[in-house]
Amino acid sequence: MLPGGQQIGERLLREPDMGEQRLLVTYDPGEEGRAMLERTFAGSARLAFLGDVPEAERASELSAADALLSWVPARELKPEEFEKLGGARFMQLLSAGADQVPFAKLPPDLEVASNVGAYAGPMAEHVLAMTLALAKRLRVEHEKLGRGEFDQGVQNRALRGATCGILGFGGIGRAVARLVRAFDMRVLAINRSGRSQETAQFVGTLDDLEYVLRSSDVVVVTLPLTDTTRSLIGGRELGWMKPDAILINVARGEIVAQEALYEHLRTQPDFMAGIDAWWVEPLRHGEFRVDHPFLDLPNVLGSPHNSAMVPGAIAEGLRRAAENVRRYLSGEPASGIVRPEDQMG
Repeated sequence: MLPGGQQIGERLLREPDMGEQRLLVTYDPGEEGRAMLERTFAGSARLAFLGDVPEAERASELSAADALLSWVPARELKPEEFEKLGGARFMQLLSAGADQVPFAKLPPDLEVASNVGAYAGPMAEHVLAMTLALAKRLRVEHEKLGRGEFDQGVQNRALRGATCGILGFGGIGRAVARLVRAFDMRVLAINRSGRSQETAQFVGTLDDLEYVLRSSDVVVVTLPLTDTTRSLIGGRELGWMKPDAILINVARGEIVAQEALYEHLRTQPDFMAGIDAWWVEPLRHGEFRVDHPFLDLPNVLGSPHNSAMVPGAIAEGLRRAAENVRRYLSGEPASGIVRPEDQMG
């Protein structure tokens, strides 16, 4: 707050330096986030927050923006407002995924960047936690103890020497690989190019999906949601996997066919799934809903898509996103540029 109760965003909105490039933040980053953005772009970009803009001035503010910083654009902008972005050249997302960007409504020369790798560390830890909890039967044995069953003779599974298939070998996938190597697990990875500088026993493309699924004891999904990856894992692909495989999804629910997964889990009790990313979620869809009772199954472990939510995660994600915007506005290469042709159907 400024003297007299004036918001930082209001001051910058009303006293712009017309010679500076304009960055419009379309979500509310909070006071600490606002202060960090002000420090980052001081003297280099005119900063405004869409939430501070009067309704009658939103269209002109959107039209004047050179760059945007957004979290969920489809919820932060009204459908008719996307056509006002004629002057914008760059949209930076706070999120690692770009599936909520309505690319068909954007100007053709507007580049969009996802926040790649911003949350890789905590998400990789979450993957490992889910994998260990399922392999060690922690939920099942905890519930049995609650019923008075002390089944000390039941076997759990060892990860050491097993094979981990990682679908999506970007920042998150590479962070997972570094953690599972502590268990001497083999890593079979899939990415777009079939190449990576990260150590792995195999790196291929989606053409190698069958090989990776058939060979892996643990399969981790960290792919972006695109036309190509939507329903990538269906009944046929689940059938390729080992009967006692563990599937962990921290990406997007829609990459795995919901009904096919439920039926596979229901009929294959030794198969296990850790689900952090769901098909209908509050942030993306306004509600949480599943069409099948996954959480009633003993071979399922769920979490509310919070794999990235450790203290400081959002602040670090915003810092990385702001730095990417700064690089772009300075004429330097920006990371995470999304190909619209992968997103539109």
